[in-house]
Amino acid sequence: MNQLNINEYQPQIPSVSGNDKRRLKEQTDAFEAIILKMILDQAIEGKNPLLPEDPGRKIYQSMMNEERSRQLSGTFGYSELLFNYLVEKNS
Repeated sequence: MNQLNINEYQPQIPSVSGNDKRRLKEQTDAFEAIILKMILDQAIEGKNPLLPEDPGRKIYQSMMNEERSRQLSGTFGYSELLFNYLVEKNS
């Protein structure tokens, strides 16, 4: 069988310039928001005395975590790290 050497794999990343950088930054921020939501969902899984135990609690908690993650995205560094990597890779 033909084996794939991971060191030889080179992903094809499209070039980024001008207005594309703004769109790329929006996408890396959105990716960071997804990561942060997963972290928040795990971190705030326990009982919260501010949120009563009722049928809508999980939905409300998920919505609150989603909004928090959107507000925090772009500030943790994941987005900036990924953005800079992709821009540098195409320079």
